[in-house]
Order: sequence, then C-alpha cells, then structure tokens
Amino acid sequence: MFRSAERERRTLRAVVAACSAVAIAATSAAVVAPAAGAQQEQAGDGVYRGEVQVVPASAGTTEQNVLTGTVFVDDNEDSSAGDGERGLAGVVVSNGRDVVTADSEGRYRLPAFDNMTVFITQPNGYQVPVDEYNVPQFHYNHLPEGSPDLKYGGIEPTGPLPSAVNFPVVESPGTAAPEQSCVVAGDLQTYNRTQLEYARKGAINDLAQRNDYASCGSLFVGDVVGDDLSLYPEVKELTKQTNGPARFLPGNHDLDFDAATPEHSFDTFRAQLAPTYYSYDVGDVHFVALNTVEYPCTPDEDNLDGLGSHCDDPEGDPSYNGSIDDRQLAWLERDLEHVAKDKLIVVAGHIGLINYNDQASAVHQTDQARDVYELLKGRKAVAVSGHSHTTENMKKGDSAQGWKDTLGLDKLPFPHITAGAISGDWYSGEVTEDGYPTAIGKDGGRPGVLTLDIDGTKFQERYTVTGADDRVQTQLGINSPTYREWSEERAEWNENPQGDAPELDEPLVVDSGDLAGTTWLTTDFWMGASGSSVKVALDGGPAKKAARTQEMNGEAKRNGPEWSDPYAVAQQLVHGGSIADSSMHLWRYELPVDLEPGEHTAEVTATDSYGREFTDSLTFEVVG
Repeated sequence: MFRSAERERRTLRAVVAACSAVAIAATSAAVVAPAAGAQQEQAGDGVYRGEVQVVPASAGTTEQNVLTGTVFVDDNEDSSAGDGERGLAGVVVSNGRDVVTADSEGRYRLPAFDNMTVFITQPNGYQVPVDEYNVPQFHYNHLPEGSPDLKYGGIEPTGPLPSAVNFPVVESPGTAAPEQSCVVAGDLQTYNRTQLEYARKGAINDLAQRNDYASCGSLFVGDVVGDDLSLYPEVKELTKQTNGPARFLPGNHDLDFDAATPEHSFDTFRAQLAPTYYSYDVGDVHFVALNTVEYPCTPDEDNLDGLGSHCDDPEGDPSYNGSIDDRQLAWLERDLEHVAKDKLIVVAGHIGLINYNDQASAVHQTDQARDVYELLKGRKAVAVSGHSHTTENMKKGDSAQGWKDTLGLDKLPFPHITAGAISGDWYSGEVTEDGYPTAIGKDGGRPGVLTLDIDGTKFQERYTVTGADDRVQTQLGINSPTYREWSEERAEWNENPQGDAPELDEPLVVDSGDLAGTTWLTTDFWMGASGSSVKVALDGGPAKKAARTQEMNGEAKRNGPEWSDPYAVAQQLVHGGSIADSSMHLWRYELPVDLEPGEHTAEVTATDSYGREFTDSLTFEVVG
C-alpha cells in the first residue's frame, strides 16, 4: 500500500513539475537546478557561491533528445547568464557518456536521455561555484519521473528536458597555479550523530585550521556516511567548516540499498552531493573521480573470473563489487582524449584499483584495473582510494602475490595510495581527551588525511594524523616473545572472556629470555614505501638499518604476531578494534642478545622516498 501511494505521489509531482515548467517558461524566466536549491546570496567571505542555471522548457517544445546550454564567465556572480557575460570556449561538457567541448561562444550540444547527469570539467584558471556548504555546483541531474521508491528519497522528478542548462564559472588565479596542495580524505563513514561529532572534533577541525588546500580543495573518496543517507545534510555542515571546494565520490556505504538495479543505486548520493563520476582540472593536474562500486552485482558480469560467488543472487542476496561499468570506461576514454599528454592524472575511486590489505579479494579491488591502466598507458599518473581503512603507499614497480592471483597483475604501472580513513578503524578504541577515538587501523595506521603536494606534474604525498603535527609519521614498539605470547592469549580471551584478562603489564621491558628468543624494535612508518628506509641508533651508537616486513617484491602477504605492530595491537586487544597483524609499512630492528640490563634509548630516523627525514625515539628497559 505504501509503495503504491508513494508512486502516485511521485506521478503527481512529475505532472506538477511539467505544468510548472510550461507556466514559468511563458514568462521567459530562468530557474536554478533542483539539486542546488534556492538562489544564493553572496556570503561576503570571498568565496564564489552560486549554482547551475536551469532554463525550463518553452511551451510547445518537442525536441527532447538534445540538451543545449552555455558555459559562461559569471562576472557579477549571480549564477545567471546575463548580457555582456562572455561564454568560455573549450570547456569539456559531458552527459556521463558523450563528451563535447564548448564552442567559441561557450555553447554546447549533447545527446539527452533519461537518468543522465550533465556536468562540466572545471578548467584550470577558473572555478565552479560552491554552495553554502562548500560543495561544488557543476552538474544537473535529469530524471523526468524521479527515482523509484527509495528509503532515502533519491532524485525528485525533474520534468521535461530544460531548454538550456548553463554552467557558471569565475576566473581563479588559485586554480591556475602549478603549485597545489590537494586533500584526499578517506572514509568519513559516520553511522550516527555521535560519530559526526567525533569527525568534527578530529579531522574536520584539523582541516578547518589549514589554509594550504583552498584552491584545490578536498576530495572525500567514498563512504561519506555509514549506510544512513539521511546524515548527508549533517555531513555538509562539516564540510562547511573546511577551506576550498569539498568534492565527493561514492562508496559502498553510500548506496541506496533498496535500489533494484545499478542505475539507481546512488540516486540519493547524486541528489545530495555529486555525480557518481566526473573530472576537474587544477594547475597542471587532471583529477578523475570514478565510481568503483557496482550494486547489485550480477554473476554474468562479476563472477566470470571464478574467484567468488558473491554476485550469484542479485535479487535474493544482493551484494556490491569493485567494478567500473562499460559506460563509465567509455566516458573515461573520451574524457582523457581532451587532456594534454603532459598532464599529471590523479585517478580517484573508493574501492582501489588494487590494494595491499585486500590483495587476494576480487570484491575489494576493481575488476577493470587493467583496462584503466591501458587507458593511462604512457601518461604520468597516481591512483588514490579509500575503502580498506588502511594507509598504503605503493610505488611503481611494486608487486604482490595477491595481485598476480586475482588480477593477473605483475607490477604496478604507476603509484597507488590508499589514503587511510577519517574514521580510522570505524571510530573504535579509547576516546581521547580531545573527544574522538584512537581508532588505530588494522595496519597500525592512525586516522588522518592524505595531501598531495603538487608542483607542476610532480607530487609528494603527505599524511597528517588527526590532531597531530605533520612531523608525526612513525609509531614505535617492542615485539618480544612475551608480547607475542600475550597477544595470542589475549585474543583467545577476548573471544571467550572467562576469568581475569591476560595483561601485558610492561610492554617496554624485556628480559634475557626475550632477547634470546628474538626481540625487535618496530617502526610503523605510515607513508613508508619502496625507496624508504629506517635506521636505528641504540644508546648513541652508530645507526643501523631496520628491515621492512613486506618488501613488495611479489611475496605473499605476511601476517601474525611476529609481523605485527605491537603498540597498535596492545591498544586494540584491550580497547577494541581490528588487529594490526599485517602491514606493508612496518620496519623492524632485531635487538642484540647481549644488551646490558638497564635503561636503553633507541633513536629512529625514517627517511621517505623523497629524502625527507622523520625522527622518533623510544626508551625501554632490559632486566636480568
């Protein structure tokens, strides 16, 4: 009964929208895109605020298969293409399938079809408007009858095809500059208002204090919320506090799970935040934001590799998969045709093209990774992603056994970075005095955000731990036989808590038995990668090299207590969360078996692949 009544209401809204469009058109008025809201006043904060201009269909219009419009320089910043405002030539415009460029007067023509999102690629030297929440306004959703019945609403009926959709931009020296700092934020993933508050006090507060990324902005790479799409407005209240445009791409926790087909599985995301895929230019960089989540997945497309059966029952037991559909791949190819070969390409997706932590999983990597590599062949590129709640800095030439088995991939053709997560390990662990959880990840990483510091087409990655200075890049611990025995006992106790919990009373105390049984000083270097090094100097002595636990030379994933981050695991087993028993950014230095009893200090120098040095120290005690 509810679904039938709702369908009637949607039909009525569609009729009202169509009639209203004709009535408004009779006065030759222009209205704004439904997704953008009411006409905005300039806030006086120096930020270009506005929306896409949608001109309703004129009375008697019959052509519904072509959309036209203009990309124009909005000199008076009123979001309306007025007299004397010039059109901007060469801007790329797309309907998500076809890609065209605006002519000498800024005009474009695109084939039109139901359920399309029309958007422009922001050109460097210009900026699209943002709304009051700093969310860019550069697209228009066309869905005449609206979404099917969805719990979180989806897209309201848009009515007939507009007679024009005009895209405003303003000149921006900031986006023209070759030097950029671009924030990539993984998995905000708030399931409730408590977690929204954690995010506000943590990473969002950090971003509010920074002004280095205002031109490029931030890109939230999926899982913006945790299944409850009604939280989108409150997420936008968070991005209101950040600097620069706040862009989004969809993750598997942003789905309309009640959608029967992939065509509508991100309708609410599209209505509230952004197209499911798009591109934009800043400086000498072309960003491509991809949708790498398919839901519901189907056996005829997703289980052909024989690696799983998770997509076998899309109706009875629907599931998602890491995938890029044919339309999006075709769009990507056409989009790249308009990008100069000497540009740096940043390819962003929620589920990574590949991933270290999930290297043996077909679901948690992207089936079409090799197709994307082929399209980018010969170009300078870097891929960024979220999803796994780990920080992973993988360089060109890295190799892992799981990639060979799952994707048939030998070596990476260009760098891939998993950007960590604002939520860390899903807001788990002990709540700090600053008002948010420690949330240490299953790789030992801490919550934070990634920044790409770009100079022309060169970049350096930088990870900023929530609430910490940029110099905080490492985490030290002692991995001893006592620790390893305790971690196994505590894990068993956590599964079946009977009696007193085993305690690791003195994690920084080792005895002669520990030294004889192999004890390592561990360094978790979160952005450590191939080409990085870690050296340890004991008690002022000469610095000696530590060994990386994963060389990324094609070996299988190593996991277990001896490969773990003892600091992280000691926190996780006591305060909750995943267990950091495997990492591609952990180094370890074996302590000498003949260390004298007493207090010792280790000075650790971690050097990244760019030669930047980060120092840390740990004091521990040896007892007889």
